[in-house]
Amino acid sequence: MASSSSALLRRTRHLSTAVATAATTDVTNSASMTISKAKSKLRTEHDTDKALDIYSTVKANYSASSPGSAHHAQQITVRRLAKSHRFSDIEALIESHKSDPRITDEHFLSSLIKSYGVAGMFEHALNTYNQMEALKTPRSALSFNALLTACLKTKNFDRAPLLFDEMPAKYRFRPDEYSYGILVKSFCDAGKPELAIDKLKEMDKKGIQISGITYTSIIHSLYKKGNPTEAEKIWDEMVNRGCLIDVAANNVRLMNAVDGDPENIKSMIEEMSNAALKPDTISYNYLMTCYCKKGMMKEAKEVYEKLEEHCCQPNAATFRTLLFYLCKNEQFETGYKVFKHSVKVNKIPDFNTLKHLVEGLAKKSRTKDAKGMIRTMRKKFPPNLLVAWSKLENELGLASNAIDPAREART
Repeated sequence: MASSSSALLRRTRHLSTAVATAATTDVTNSASMTISKAKSKLRTEHDTDKALDIYSTVKANYSASSPGSAHHAQQITVRRLAKSHRFSDIEALIESHKSDPRITDEHFLSSLIKSYGVAGMFEHALNTYNQMEALKTPRSALSFNALLTACLKTKNFDRAPLLFDEMPAKYRFRPDEYSYGILVKSFCDAGKPELAIDKLKEMDKKGIQISGITYTSIIHSLYKKGNPTEAEKIWDEMVNRGCLIDVAANNVRLMNAVDGDPENIKSMIEEMSNAALKPDTISYNYLMTCYCKKGMMKEAKEVYEKLEEHCCQPNAATFRTLLFYLCKNEQFETGYKVFKHSVKVNKIPDFNTLKHLVEGLAKKSRTKDAKGMIRTMRKKFPPNLLVAWSKLENELGLASNAIDPAREART
């Protein structure tokens, strides 16, 4: 950890001057990247050190002219580091930005708070917020909303209402409608929709606009708690207020208001289309899931195969769900094809899902495919994320000709 932190500090010094010569071919190539290509590479690069090199280029070359893109690249990089549990490196990276002259820009500082939230480091996010006077950064609802978002990202749901009571009074600013929306979501995520509904009444009294997104959070929470009647009442209130009923709101109803009958789901999706709302991947994922649960794998695969026809792209949940049920039905050959597609579009499911596929392939004597999966995982992820894979490889007797991940990393 010490060596990786040292390397990161060297990178951050390079970022502050933006004049150092790239030391490797990868970094040299990165220097000539467009920002679009750099972000694309960050999305597909799971090796944390390589991701840091790409981010160095983004920040050094593009951050001044493209702050939004630089912030997006920063969050992707932070996610990579968090996945590898390199939290001291995350701290070094984010803290290095506090010496940037733009730290007095509230948008800039808010991006640091959000990045700490993405990393699951709430206390660091709160500390950054409390440093704003020392950093000479003005404070408004903007940075407060970043802090509340960090509460949600780190699952500190009970902290949000406490901060809501404390910070506006302490620092003399007024929360906006987005602040209230985040607060409502914190109650919902904590499984307390009744408190969220009380907050709606307070918003009404204060003349604060209530968005369809806020209503949708409450409706979803009520369904999860098994209160469909109350959920429908809130839906009616949302409709009567003239709120925008978007695809996300319809998806919540889709996933909760029926008994998992695929034909009913299909009908609701058709109703969305007829109402000029374009069903998205989440809509079709739920239809696919309902088919899977009914054992109708042919129909489930058809939904998956027609996603692009509906102008949708499979996401991680698509592959995770379909692979799980394919393995459950011992359709390992089809599962392997789906896995290869997930690799191609960089939406590889988690280890626990893929474990069933490797075990099934080995059980069916498809050793070549099983080894191929493990080779692919080695190429896609750094050695510290491959411990479970190496253990499984040994358990299944697939490791005879395998390369040791730690050795591979040194070459």
